[in-house]
Amino acid sequence: MHTNLDDASPRCTCCGRNLYADELQHYGCRICLDRTDLDLRAFAGSDGLYARLGARLMPGSSAGGPSVSGSRTAPIPVRLEPLSLIARGGVVTILQTWIIDWHEQLDYRHPRWEGDLQQQCDQAVKRLRTLLPWAAERHVAFDEFSREIGQLRRRCEAQISGERPPRRIPLQCPCGVVLKVTLDSPGQQCGGCQTHYGHDELFKQLPLAERNAA
Repeated sequence: MHTNLDDASPRCTCCGRNLYADELQHYGCRICLDRTDLDLRAFAGSDGLYARLGARLMPGSSAGGPSVSGSRTAPIPVRLEPLSLIARGGVVTILQTWIIDWHEQLDYRHPRWEGDLQQQCDQAVKRLRTLLPWAAERHVAFDEFSREIGQLRRRCEAQISGERPPRRIPLQCPCGVVLKVTLDSPGQQCGGCQTHYGHDELFKQLPLAERNAA
């Protein structure tokens, strides 16, 4: 049951938008569900983010040009950040961990992983997308899942394009907790007082946090 049902205007736990009448028992609105589905789809397939990361392992290859080292010493054989994303403990493990959690919540049997890591990535994406409507409606941590998948997608895209990740801005909630958001954040829930802030509320209502607080 949605924890916001006692509120006069129940809100999406991801973005803070008011929920429509057919969403009142949900944790995530349809907009955030669709956005999260797009984020998941971005990882899968031969031209997906996970497959493309493998081509960015060589030093100097992040921008699509030839490998170039700016040092006189021998470079590390591979770029560590893309490697950490495509190896065990990276993208595939994060996706599989959420599947295990969802299966436990639904009292389903433990999932089985088959094939190489690319195949497991594709299988994990397919399974998560299948269960996504349930999670948006019933899983108390849907906002955490949606946020983590979005951040993971941006990390992968940054490694592929060579762009720096967006700067995180520290904003001070009245309860004292510092929220670190980006300019494209759809919204965020304060981990201290559980207040939901939409995008406009974040940047119009909350002041920048003091340096020592951030």
